[in-house]
Amino acid sequence: MFLRSSTRKKNGKVHTYWSIVENKRVGRGRVVQRHVLYLGEISTPQQEAWQESIEVFADGAPRAQTAGLWREPAAGEVVTAVDAQRGSVETVRIRASAMTLHRPRQWGACWLFCHLYQTLQLDEFFGQRLPASRKGTRWDLILQTLCGYRLLAPGSEWRLHRQWFERSALADLLGEDFSLVEIHKLYECHDRLLAHKAELFHHLQERWKDLFNARFEVLLYDLTSTYFESDPPESEKDKRQFGYSRDKRSDCVQVVIALVVTPEGFPLAYEVMAGKTSDKTTLRGFLEQIEKQYGKAERIWVMDRGIPTEEVLAEMRASQPPVQYLVGTPKGRLSKLEAQLAERPWQEVRQDIDVKLLPQEGELYVFAQSRSRISKERAMRQSKLRHLLKRLKELRAMKRLRRDELLIKLGEAKSKAGRAYHLVDIDVPAPREEVTPETFRFALNRAKLRVARRREGRYLLRSNMSGKDPAELWEFYIQLTQIEEAFKTIKGDLAIRPIYHQREDRVEAHIFIAFLAYCVQVTLSRRLRDLAPGLTARAVLEKFAAMQMLDVHLPTTDGRTVVLTRYTQPDDELRLLLARLKLELPTQSPPRIETPKDDPKNAEVVQTS
Repeated sequence: MFLRSSTRKKNGKVHTYWSIVENKRVGRGRVVQRHVLYLGEISTPQQEAWQESIEVFADGAPRAQTAGLWREPAAGEVVTAVDAQRGSVETVRIRASAMTLHRPRQWGACWLFCHLYQTLQLDEFFGQRLPASRKGTRWDLILQTLCGYRLLAPGSEWRLHRQWFERSALADLLGEDFSLVEIHKLYECHDRLLAHKAELFHHLQERWKDLFNARFEVLLYDLTSTYFESDPPESEKDKRQFGYSRDKRSDCVQVVIALVVTPEGFPLAYEVMAGKTSDKTTLRGFLEQIEKQYGKAERIWVMDRGIPTEEVLAEMRASQPPVQYLVGTPKGRLSKLEAQLAERPWQEVRQDIDVKLLPQEGELYVFAQSRSRISKERAMRQSKLRHLLKRLKELRAMKRLRRDELLIKLGEAKSKAGRAYHLVDIDVPAPREEVTPETFRFALNRAKLRVARRREGRYLLRSNMSGKDPAELWEFYIQLTQIEEAFKTIKGDLAIRPIYHQREDRVEAHIFIAFLAYCVQVTLSRRLRDLAPGLTARAVLEKFAAMQMLDVHLPTTDGRTVVLTRYTQPDDELRLLLARLKLELPTQSPPRIETPKDDPKNAEVVQTS
């Protein structure tokens, strides 16, 4: 290990940053550097102190010695090993009492990830499209590592390089070493991905059809955004721009992500758009993209209100064959049609679901209500309204409360109350006016409350599928929660942000890898639905993560070491899960005999059976 410095010029001043780095010998006789510890800017005495510590550590001179912890093996403690390559028998005496355990690393979840990755045949797909470089760099395995890292322990590429890879068993499972995650390779791999995005969509669709008989006639479409806690890019053409933030971070630049999934959660396609993109401008392009990639077919597009425009809906109706759609409507349209809907009777189409149908100008309006949704939304509204009124009474009772402080506290109450805040009429003191019960007043607006009660658990849908069962239309619309769950997974479990990349193309490649990890996770979720219902993909990955891999070292009497690389045996709960998922663990790897590193005569590793 040694100290290495890097310099950076900032505001006209040169800064020197220090790190502790070690050389690691990898395959083909190469040596790569691994960052052990980042020190930042340190003084000269601190550099000398660190150098002294490194030299002591590198020399291997321990500060204290411990001896006599283990007895010598008794006579007769012998292991016989068979040299399969030479066909001879070699007797190796081991000192079993001197056994040591080395390099504990996470194995179970890594193995399950690799199994799912191979089930989707992603190893073959990228093996053909990301060939090894002339120097032997396996870009397909680097991508597999990045995908597994995003699924199992998402973080920065720097953390993958410095910590996670050596604490996982991916190197053992992929048959590679630390050279696979050299930091510059992790970044360069991103530059090779986006060209294969369209082919990947088609490949995944075919695999899900083969594995689960997945259907792609009903498509759910929605958008989300992800922001960057960094300075805005200099180029105006960069997709990182200010816009409407669904994360309530309008102070940060962002990109918009459009996603199409099936009701089962299988993603069909996604697109990264500029941060200022309006939802209404995205649908036409996505319709053309899906039609170009998968051809014309009878598909049902399900969307929330605010995405399609009247012009695009007219184009969908006029298309040959017509593009079928089901979309929620804004509250304003419900207000316009409320009188006509009031004249129509409720029809019970399914237990707990009633509808009113209103044909109009080639479309069908479906006014649906779910009694369970009414009870749920009403309970949520009552709870928030009750807490809001309690907080307002507390504010009115406070002594020596200034107007500015009152406004801040009202803002906090508003954020917690949500829509219930608008059901209360609040009068605040005028500027420089004292806060008293006379100047700060509030009262429940019963007219707004009646309107809110009337619309709880009720939705107005519009569609050009007049022949469809209204109950089926309602089920289609409720399935929009699947795409919301997809966004929640990508932002939560897969931690798509923070995004550390500075280049726009690598930002998109980062989202590509997150999408790939989501595809692996949704495949596991779909398998669990059939074989182990009730379990989530994240819970199963955490169960498998309990399985570790260890190197068991057994010293021999002639100075060599028998090394057994072993994964720990699953407990009863995990064995049951393996049986339910119809999975079989691989056989343990064969032991090997290692000669001392400083012995030039015996520099080879001898495999034993």
